[in-house]
Amino acid sequence: MTGIGHSHIAPRSTVRSWLTGALTVAVALGCAAAIPHPASAAQAVNTAGTAHEMNATNTGPGTNEATPVPLGTATNFAVLAGTRVADTGATVVTGELGVSPGTAATGFPPGVVAGAVYTADSVAAQAQADLATAYDNAVRRPGTASLPAQLGGLTVKPGVYNPVSGAFQIAGELTLDGQGNPNAVFVLRAPGLVTAPASAVRLANGAQACNVFWQVGGSATLGANSTFVGNVLALNSITAADGATVNGRLLAREGTVNLDGATVTRSACAVVPSRQTSTKLAAFCDPEAPGHLTLVANVTSSGAAPLAGPVEFFANGVSQDKSQSDDGGRASLTVSHVPTRTHEFVAAFAGTNRLDPSTSPVLTVPVGPKGVCQAPPASPATAGDTAGADNKNKNNRGPVTYPPKKKAFKGRNSERHRHHHPRFRHHRHQR
Repeated sequence: MTGIGHSHIAPRSTVRSWLTGALTVAVALGCAAAIPHPASAAQAVNTAGTAHEMNATNTGPGTNEATPVPLGTATNFAVLAGTRVADTGATVVTGELGVSPGTAATGFPPGVVAGAVYTADSVAAQAQADLATAYDNAVRRPGTASLPAQLGGLTVKPGVYNPVSGAFQIAGELTLDGQGNPNAVFVLRAPGLVTAPASAVRLANGAQACNVFWQVGGSATLGANSTFVGNVLALNSITAADGATVNGRLLAREGTVNLDGATVTRSACAVVPSRQTSTKLAAFCDPEAPGHLTLVANVTSSGAAPLAGPVEFFANGVSQDKSQSDDGGRASLTVSHVPTRTHEFVAAFAGTNRLDPSTSPVLTVPVGPKGVCQAPPASPATAGDTAGADNKNKNNRGPVTYPPKKKAFKGRNSERHRHHHPRFRHHRHQR
């Protein structure tokens, strides 16, 4: 059990300041990461050709670097060309195929399109207009680092990259490391792109093909039997040689898309579990133990991650203690020797590496003479469960929750209360 005493006294400002600081520290502890200087990427080139890691600046959510390039209706297309699409082998295209303003889509059969084909119509024209917008969006983004022209053997983290000079080339394997973030975005920009036969682009640690964008100022060529990942946005033409496999899109603004027995599969982003959480707080009085109050926090999320994590309880601006919530998100704390007055309680979930922090609304609890809660008595139950509760019926013995006031926590620890009331004592209940 715990109580409000001389320890952990908060300043006499509103809870907004001290609680914001506490959550800021919690978020910082869960999200802090080293941010290398952009120049470090170019300096990291290993001239011996061994695999090494390239770092990009982590700019955080909401910036251009962390946002996928918006493809608009071009998202529906696996192959889109400006003048024509030409196939000379047993190509398989999964997704829509389009040409605009050109009219020719030849070589189907023997090529197969598992999707609609649009040539010189309004659908293809709109997709080309959206492709132009996406291309310009990729061009305008601030670069976060430079890479050597030869990408083979590198491991690249999320960011916006330009080559030190010339076109990008891939001989061997390039690894795109999502660092555990399925929303990680990679934008690689160059005047040209050439992949060697049997080369490969690999995804690691949650990276998704739908969030990889290759902005090519000229033309792109994917070598025979190569494995490629991402959306190619080329100003001119794109060629995929025999046996090339593409998980993404081949989108050419002005030129042709030439296919020769390639496999092109339109990528789709997997649904990412939500990181958002919500915390609710309830208080329960024990009629047999005046002045005893049990606080129960309930953390919820639409994501699938376990909800176990640290929850801190505050009373009138003072931190009472922390309790670990179970996988279902429930944490509790019992306080005793509660002074006569109206108390304001808050529960703050600090978050985890898979879930964001959240704070409950302020919960007000009036306590009468001799520490008796001025509300129907109840036994501890699941936070937020108000079934059977009736604050007007003094004989009601069901669970009781107190609706929070719509105002900021004001931290009312006066000198009189601190010196004339015994400390709250606490006992953590780990469920």
